[in-house]
Amino acid sequence: MIPFNKPYFTGKETHYIEDAVKRGKISGNGDYTKMCQNYFETTFGFKKALLTTSCTDALEMCAILADIKQGDEVIIPSYTFVSTAIAFIRQGAKVIFADSEPNNPNIDTSKIESLITSKTKAIVPVHYAGIACDMDVIMDMANRHDLLVIEDAAQAICATYKGKPLGSIGHMSAFSFHETKNIISGEGGLLAINDERFIKRSEIIWEKGTNRAEFFRGEVNKYGWVDTGSSFLPSEVIAAFLWAQIENIEKIQNKRLEHWEYYYAALKDWAVTNRIELPEIPVFASNNAHMFYLKCDSLKQRDAIIKHLKENDILAVFHYISLHSSPYYVNKHDGRALPYSDRFTKQLLRLPLYYELEPKHIVNKLLSYGS
Repeated sequence: MIPFNKPYFTGKETHYIEDAVKRGKISGNGDYTKMCQNYFETTFGFKKALLTTSCTDALEMCAILADIKQGDEVIIPSYTFVSTAIAFIRQGAKVIFADSEPNNPNIDTSKIESLITSKTKAIVPVHYAGIACDMDVIMDMANRHDLLVIEDAAQAICATYKGKPLGSIGHMSAFSFHETKNIISGEGGLLAINDERFIKRSEIIWEKGTNRAEFFRGEVNKYGWVDTGSSFLPSEVIAAFLWAQIENIEKIQNKRLEHWEYYYAALKDWAVTNRIELPEIPVFASNNAHMFYLKCDSLKQRDAIIKHLKENDILAVFHYISLHSSPYYVNKHDGRALPYSDRFTKQLLRLPLYYELEPKHIVNKLLSYGS
């Protein structure tokens, strides 16, 4: 069976983990953590980068930093992972779901302004498949209404909007290094801060509500409990693993792009014949090759393609079920129809995409579908 995903190992991960152990510190915020954080700050221009144990944790830190409280409203797309919503719900917010673009799973920017009320605190665009939302439009709305923008960049490492790295545009952002992402640490994430107002507090929240990080830098002569927070920082084992991936990020990205472009070139005529749409990259966005998906003509067609591929030992999978229709939130949603989000729920199909993939076999089996 060709799996949907296969984690890529550079060969240096265990070496760096062993080195971290030999250095005598494997709890958080050690040498490898600092190396990773410095890389993200210098390469992508974040004013502050903090490794976290997951992207979910990074989003929860964003919700705390945004001072989300009971009764606040936060606008997010319905077609996203549950973490995008739950990070804010746990702080007491009411999530206001927006529809997707007609031709792209990203949030429909033309619908956001109508959802803004006096209770709105933040907009959370999700860069689905590493493809940028229209951030100029979102930032303009946020500035006019005095709102925060928190980028869910879980899938968006190395992707850009008009040449600017995703995650560096909003007030803060969250990335994922889950084993399904482009660079990985098994579980892991990153909080990126772009607004200096949030830098000092972010470290405190990251360190269980204490000013411990300042103490170890010699900036204060003692540390204590000064704010809310949790143990959001990962161990040095995770950071050491991630460092091996960072060292090979260009090679990893180039190989993934090679696979993505092969899929696109080989399937474009077949897709037209079968009324299937391939991913659309807006002119303002780059492609980080996080995902290659098909937008099928119907749920029936998607199920048939999944079955056809599985019979040929290839695992292809669908993705999110719209959060506004989920068992947890369906009775809390305001009842608005979100047709494009529902369409992607029923029709989007993801093909295998990972470093060691040989996509030619998958393409050949797809081309035999419908013939």
